[in-house]
Amino acid sequence: MKLDAQQLERVAALFRAFSEPTRLAIVQELKSDELAVSEIVDRLTTSQANISKQLQILHAAGLVARRKQGAQVLYRIADPMVFDLCRLVCDKINRDAARPAKLKF
Repeated sequence: MKLDAQQLERVAALFRAFSEPTRLAIVQELKSDELAVSEIVDRLTTSQANISKQLQILHAAGLVARRKQGAQVLYRIADPMVFDLCRLVCDKINRDAARPAKLKF
């Protein structure tokens, strides 16, 4: 199936959401549990402001969902498809790393 220009832009926007290491780390942290912003901050080495910014981007892309519980906002993965995509990319990286390095002259 060939995608039209609007569909291609949506695909590109989804990949842009994965293009920042902190966002990937957040997805990794959310793999096993729903977490509050403060819990994510405790697990990663960056500021609360940066985590909140990255969560907003992930939420806008539809990759994470959020719900309010008292004063906290809890985040979870909205679509487990993200783990399939991450697994595919990691498999490729591992295959590339296992190949002998090509000699450059």
